[in-house]
Order: sequence, then C-alpha cells, then structure tokens
Amino acid sequence: MITASRLGQTKEYYFSRKLREVRQRMADGRPVINLGIGSPDLPPAPEVTAALQDALAHPKAHQYQSYQGIPELREAIANFYEAHYKVALNAETEVLPLMGSKEGIMHISMAFLNPGDQVLIPNPGYPTYAAVARLVEADIRTYDLNADQNWLPDLDALAQTDLSKVKIMWVNYPHMPTGATATKDFFVKLIAFAKAHQILIVNDNPYSFILNDTPVSLLEIPDAKEVVLELNSLSKTFNMAGWRVGMLCGNAEFIQAVLKVKSNMDSGMFYGLQKGAIAALGMDKNWFEQLNGTYARRREWAWKIANALGGDFSDNQQGLFVWVKLPEGASAEAVADRLLEEVDLFITPGTVFGTAGEGYIRISLCVSLTDLEAAHRRIIDKNIQL
Repeated sequence: MITASRLGQTKEYYFSRKLREVRQRMADGRPVINLGIGSPDLPPAPEVTAALQDALAHPKAHQYQSYQGIPELREAIANFYEAHYKVALNAETEVLPLMGSKEGIMHISMAFLNPGDQVLIPNPGYPTYAAVARLVEADIRTYDLNADQNWLPDLDALAQTDLSKVKIMWVNYPHMPTGATATKDFFVKLIAFAKAHQILIVNDNPYSFILNDTPVSLLEIPDAKEVVLELNSLSKTFNMAGWRVGMLCGNAEFIQAVLKVKSNMDSGMFYGLQKGAIAALGMDKNWFEQLNGTYARRREWAWKIANALGGDFSDNQQGLFVWVKLPEGASAEAVADRLLEEVDLFITPGTVFGTAGEGYIRISLCVSLTDLEAAHRRIIDKNIQL
C-alpha cells in the first residue's frame, strides 16, 4: 500500500521520537533526567479529581456526549474568561470545548485552509502549526522572531510583502519556547494588521497563568472577535495535560465552521472529564499562587543550570520553560546530544522550534527540585564546557 503524498512532508513529532530513545536509555539502566518536555508533573487539585470520580455515577456518564460539550462546561469557560481576562463570551455560540488544543490546531486548519492557501507561522514556534499546515496541503510562510524585538513579529515588514494568499496567522503569547510576552499595544496593532489584510489570527494561549500575575487574552482587544480565534487549555494551568481538555473561543461564525469539522471527527468528550474541567475552571487565586510558587523555586535552579553551561537568558520569561542562549558558535542539537550522552540529561534543542532556535536550548520546569539540583550537580561535577 502506498501512503498519501502529504506524509512525504511530515515527520514523526520530535518528542515522540526522542522520548522513545530516552525511555530506552532508562530501560538500559541509565539515570536520565528529562528536562525536555512540558508535561506538568504536579497533580490537579483534589476538587478536580473528586469531581471526575463523582461524575462516574451519573446515569448518562458513559454515553456519547454533545459535540459542543455539556452546557455547564461552556458556561464555566465563559465565566473563566470573564473573571480572568474581562472577556465576555456567549457560552452557547462563542465557546467550543476541545479534546486538547492540539486537536483545535487541526480542526481550525481543516475549516479554513485549502491547498495552496498560505499560513504565517512563527520561527521559533510550536512545531505542530507547521506540521498541520503540511497535512492540509497549505503553504507555510514563516515569520522570524528574535530577541532584539522581544520575540515579536515585525508587522510593518510583513505588511510590505504580498499577503493576498495568507488565510491564517498563528501567534502564541506568552510565547513558547521563548517565554516572551506581548503587550496590549502590540495586540492592538496586530488586530489592525489582520483587518487590513483579511487574515484570521489564531492566538494559542495555554501559558498565560504560569509565572505571570497579569494574564492577557487577545480577545480583550476591542473588535478582536472580527478576526480572532483563541485556543486555551487546562493542561498547563491546572496540571491536566493527560486529560486532553482545551477550548476554542471567539466569533460565533468561526466557531460554527470549526464545529463542522469537529463533529465529524469525534463523538464528544467523556462526561467525567468535563465535570473535572468545570471544577478546575472554578479554582480561586490561591491555586495560581501556590502553583507559581513551586515553579518560581524550580526556575531558580533552571537558571543555575543555564549559568553552569555558560548560557544567557532573560529573567522575565513566562510559562513552563527557560529559554537559554548558548555560547557563541555552539550547536543546539550537538549540545543536547552531548548532555544526554555525557551526563544523562535530556534538554530540548532550540532547533526543534525552527531555524531561529539555533544556538538555544529549552529547559523545562516540569521536574522536581530534587532532579533539577541533581542535573546542576552533574554538569558541575563533569565540568561540562560548551
């Protein structure tokens, strides 16, 4: 059997391949510390797991569920956006629960992109944006981000190019992998840019509460719903990555287009997961304060690891990672391979996120203080010089 031609441009996801190697090393007895992937190691709140358990007794818990999620979940999402972002959403028409925001990237692309349409994708950026664009046979146009511009796109330079075939622009602030944030002034300019060029902006916003006291939604900007969809997720904010609960918010017409795709791809989210998500979305500020207290302590050790390697970094990054600039001339993948081989540390090379990630590595905070301290000690004891 011959596979579809679209697979010719699609590779196995980096972490799928690399974590297989890491698991094999561990099976062989190597004491690998995984500082690579952003999967929270902390548990959800007890109220969340209790809500899941209680839901199992509901008489309809094990039946098919609505493609749009139960009304209580949509209301909880709308209330969450109102409480934390001051964004008013119609729970019936402007909210769509997802089985993780990664699903949303595919569904949005299928709903809006035809073969040959162009997509603006950040470099560096989340690899799934480009992978999905290839799968739907759209044409990728990367826009480079750099530290000198605080990892924000140069919209004036983009406006000087031919944007007539561009349908979607992916943005992601707080930015992964760099941890950079966008100001509301930039968001205002971004909305004006999108309107001028008739581009759908999709903001991927799963990190806005991590090491950040002022979460921002692109939908806060006046008239943003005319040109914006926003993805969000419970994976990072509530330690529920394996639950696969996300959301898409924005213009009712856009949401309806995505629902046409989604309703043909699944049969609704498990009832218990939805009830657990409702409990999570109702958590008070103490939850965020405790979570960020833990991540702040871990970040200090990630900074020590970066310093031990001779790297440079901003102490104003948000999200679950520390983005580290390597010494001049150092290769990101060579450094990552060396650390894995010599001291059993898996750290993500910046090139996973695009060519603009060369010369950088990313350290995850989803690791215990014990492991972070051990990782630092290994680098010092082995006197690793980059």
